[in-house]
Amino acid sequence: MTEVEPKPGLDGVIAAAKQAPGRGLPPVHLWNPAHSGEIDIVITADGRWIHEGAAINRAPLVRLFSTVLRKDPDGYWLVTPAEKMKITVDDAPFIAIALDQDHDEAGRPVLRFTTNVGDVVEAGPDNALRVEIDPVTQEPRPYVHVRRGLEALVSRPVFYELAAMADEQDGMLSVESGGVRFPIGPVEAPVS
Repeated sequence: MTEVEPKPGLDGVIAAAKQAPGRGLPPVHLWNPAHSGEIDIVITADGRWIHEGAAINRAPLVRLFSTVLRKDPDGYWLVTPAEKMKITVDDAPFIAIALDQDHDEAGRPVLRFTTNVGDVVEAGPDNALRVEIDPVTQEPRPYVHVRRGLEALVSRPVFYELAAMADEQDGMLSVESGGVRFPIGPVEAPVS
């Protein structure tokens, strides 16, 4: 049996990602390919994936790429067993576009976020919810951890839902999920 040469660049990432075993996420954190490079892919602050200046509009392809995305200390990479290609991420690689509130077996609140690429993540001890204040606009910029250092920016409508669920404690608004209380801002904070 002859060994097939891996395809370089975008075609190689697509081919390798399609061959990832099982239906779950591939183990990109375990892959350390010898070959690395850069590819002209940008994930914009509003969650669009752009390749060589053109939007990638095929949702299944964006989802496929998102499954092989990894954040390393030196940036964001699309990783396969054969190669890793550095990409640019303007803010967070994902956007949280929906929120469901439920309760766990102990009756505690659970907040489930759905991202623009179809990931569903429960805020809690393993997936923190955090809010930064934009230094220019002074508006809140909320994020939820999705997996292995990758975060989703919480969209404005979803943040409004969070703010409506929040309780006041010690001058802070906070929400609870998975047994963890997450501050989302001071009571007087502008939520615009």
